[in-house]
Amino acid sequence: MEEIQETKKEIRNRVSEKIAVLSDGQLAEKVKFIENRLFKFANFLEANIALLYVNGRDEVATEKILERCYDYNKIVILPAFDTEKYTMKLMKVDNPKKDLKIGPRGILEPDPARCKIVPVDCIDIAVIPSIALDEKGGRIGSGEGYYDRLIPELSITTRKVTLASKIRSFSRFPWHPTTSMLILSLPKNGSFIRYKPDKPEK
Repeated sequence: MEEIQETKKEIRNRVSEKIAVLSDGQLAEKVKFIENRLFKFANFLEANIALLYVNGRDEVATEKILERCYDYNKIVILPAFDTEKYTMKLMKVDNPKKDLKIGPRGILEPDPARCKIVPVDCIDIAVIPSIALDEKGGRIGSGEGYYDRLIPELSITTRKVTLASKIRSFSRFPWHPTTSMLILSLPKNGSFIRYKPDKPEK
């Protein structure tokens, strides 16, 4: 287990180094491409209630994606974090400019005084943040485990997707993914890569 955690840390550092050498313009171009692809993805367009995220360090930026969701009349759900229990509450956000405040992780999150909790089984599609991914659907997040605990709680009918560009993509992590993720990313031909992990080996 310690070896896996150390490997994940090394991969996070590698991704961070790749991102650091990109200009603001290059980053913005990659994010815009991912955003446009997401809004052409049929499952996302069909979804009414969408769980999204406010990005942290080295995660795909979501500010413009969130803004655009309201133009598409989606019900936007964002997480509010409990940093003592490492859990989160999913809350409906009607107006990001009024309903968000800086949370304990240093990023914007729903203000409980203005936002209502939404049951996890109401989510149509969940856009999960990732730092790095492999072609079998394996995901490396921030390392805090919030989404590792959330993903198994999501309904089997909830589409679970994550966003990535090539700088986050690896051929295969040296462990087997435990969650089924659909990866929307940017390969050479400009179309989606859609992978699902195969069943764990016994």
